[in-house]
Amino acid sequence: MSAIRFLLDENVAPLYRRELLRRDPALVVWKVGDVSAPPGGMLDPDLLAWCEENGFILVTNNRKSMPAHLRDHLAEGRHVPGILVLNDKLSVSETVEDLWLVWATSDQEEYLDTMIYLPVR
Repeated sequence: MSAIRFLLDENVAPLYRRELLRRDPALVVWKVGDVSAPPGGMLDPDLLAWCEENGFILVTNNRKSMPAHLRDHLAEGRHVPGILVLNDKLSVSETVEDLWLVWATSDQEEYLDTMIYLPVR
């Protein structure tokens, strides 16, 4: 079982979590707005801080501002477990397979302080 845990940002469709958990119920997949997750409407810099403090890789579709937020976060001497950016040209099943491959074949340290654009293969 992997130590990787995913946090889906609030703009990622809930379908991704359902399909990930259908693919493998052992996955830990939280979504912004869940009871123990960050609340909806949290600013991106605060979301990165939450991921750092709680050890979750952020899964987002924010291609515009997230690179700058990550750069600023790292410039402050902070870290993130990783950011995975969805690709709207991939189907839900292709995206789920990519995220599952990350979870099943990787160590969280491989994604430390990086932003990876899907697909990973």
